[in-house]
Amino acid sequence: MWRQFSRNFLAAAIFAGCALAAHHHELNGTWQLVPARSDFQGQPAIQSGTVTIDDREGNVYVSRSFSYDEPNQSTTSTFSTDARENTTIKEPGVRSKTQWEGNVLKVTTIRDGATTFERYSRRNDGTMVMMIDRPGHASETLLFQRQ
Repeated sequence: MWRQFSRNFLAAAIFAGCALAAHHHELNGTWQLVPARSDFQGQPAIQSGTVTIDDREGNVYVSRSFSYDEPNQSTTSTFSTDARENTTIKEPGVRSKTQWEGNVLKVTTIRDGATTFERYSRRNDGTMVMMIDRPGHASETLLFQRQ
């Protein structure tokens, strides 16, 4: 009886793991920022931006590119993370790590001693939401549509 229970439990666990992993692929692709539906919490508004996500069976690639247009300057910021889930990428002055928490992709980046948390998830309407938490700033909510 114990063996049958163990086999059933193992089969259920594998099925649940596969079902969760299947949802991870829903974020794969390139997403275009919708500035009018985003909440920048008083930070300079991002004029345009894209996020590309590619989960390749545990290798997670996340690339972000944003453009800020201010009266006296225009700035573009691009950053990529590409590694096995839960592996920390270490470059001079930067450490970054991705991990899944259920259907939410979490990216933690430490740059010059400041930690930024990004959480990516998909809404029922098909859009993607990116929550950004940075030290000394209110949480920002950016909304994206599939490109």
